Amino acid sequence: MAWVSLIVAGFFEMFWATTMKLSEGFSKLNYSLLTLVGMVASFYFLAKALHSLPMSLAYPVWTGIGAVGSIFIGVLLFKDRLSLATIFFVILLITGIIGIKFTSGH
Repeated sequence: MAWVSLIVAGFFEMFWATTMKLSEGFSKLNYSLLTLVGMVASFYFLAKALHSLPMSLAYPVWTGIGAVGSIFIGVLLFKDRLSLATIFFVILLITGIIGIKFTSGH
């Protein structure tokens, strides 16, 4: 259940990053409020995961899910362009997240 909470927390991390972009510097109230809701939900589920998982595992996985997911959302929704070097490092990030999970023993 801790892993489910951690993954949900990561998805809320992507959610609030996206709504923060859509808030245009917090000038749009609806997106600004959604950003705050997403932040609270992300921290809540991260806190739930931390009951069972070590911080040295949960925190990097949480930030990694948010980072990689936000990159994909940026490319798909906001037409961000990635260089080949950036794509390489995103792959390294994904590899690192998977490696942390499989070597943690949890």
